[in-house]
Amino acid sequence: MPSIPFAERYFEDYPVGEVAEFGDYPVSEQEVVEFATRYDPQPFHIDAEAARGTIYGGLIASGWMTASCAMRMMVDHYISPLASMGSPGIDELRWLAPVRPGDRLRMRATVLESRPSQSKPDRGMLRFHWDVLRADGTVVMSMKGWGLYRRRPAA
Repeated sequence: MPSIPFAERYFEDYPVGEVAEFGDYPVSEQEVVEFATRYDPQPFHIDAEAARGTIYGGLIASGWMTASCAMRMMVDHYISPLASMGSPGIDELRWLAPVRPGDRLRMRATVLESRPSQSKPDRGMLRFHWDVLRADGTVVMSMKGWGLYRRRPAA
């Protein structure tokens, strides 16, 4: 795990190649159904009975809920509130295995690339690979994306 707490990190404190694992997000049936009812009301997300007759054999979380859970874990455990300036986007989002009520999710972050800004010396871009894993180690979602971070102020 990184030596500098995430809350104190700046752009320079995310070295390329660093891997960090964090989070513990319990997935409840109530949250699966509530999220999907509002945002992704497909039968296999909102109706346990109907879901049994699908290829999933039971209720599964929306992939968008999985992405939202991942974002929550990133903010709670990894993204610096001191230096994060948002993100221009994500790439290669993949839902690799279903997430079911009762699963516990965690994250693995790998720093892939680091680019100081040429035009704005107070910031830089970091490229990450993010995996969302179930407790058994199965990767259920992966994505790559960029983050914009403040650089450490000069002393």
